[in-house]
Formats: sequence, C-alpha cells, structure tokens
Amino acid sequence: MYAVTFYDADPDAGPEHFQRLVDTYPRHHAYLQEFATCGDVLMIGTFGEPATQGSMAIFRSREAAERFLAGDPFMTEGLVHSHRILDWDPLVFPAQGSV
Repeated sequence: MYAVTFYDADPDAGPEHFQRLVDTYPRHHAYLQEFATCGDVLMIGTFGEPATQGSMAIFRSREAAERFLAGDPFMTEGLVHSHRILDWDPLVFPAQGSV
C-alpha cells in the first residue's frame, strides 16, 4: 500500500507568501532528497498552477509520508495551507513495447 500526500495552496496568500516558499525551497528540496535517496518517495510535484492547485507526492508507505510531513520545512514553517494523506492501492500495468 502506497500513500499519497496533498499540499493545498492558500487561496488568500499574497506575494510575500510566495517569496517565503521560494526562500524555503532549498531546505525543502534537501529534505526531499533524503527521502528520494532511500527510496521512500517515488514521485512529487506541483499541479498546473501551484499557487492555486497545490502539489502531491507518492510515498512507499504511510509511515514514510507521515515522517516526511513531520519534518518538511514547508510544513514546519507554516507554509502549507492544508494537507492530507490518503492510502493508495494502485493497479500497476507492465510497460508495453512501443507502438
């Protein structure tokens, strides 16, 4: 069972909030690299318009997702408007040859 996290953007955030995200991003990225190196995070990214649509990540387990959220600088510095974790049981298809 995988876990998917969602970070929701603050619809009322102003330019100063965006600047704080930009300033915090290097610490967030370094923290993320720790999880990527050990294989706990599989994918992470923003949606089309991150300022209004937020982002998501896929983790190998709920425990890994919870650990990530507990120490992510975006979370610890109060930059995430809201978040949630959903357990995910995907159906994975084998790679197909080129058409």
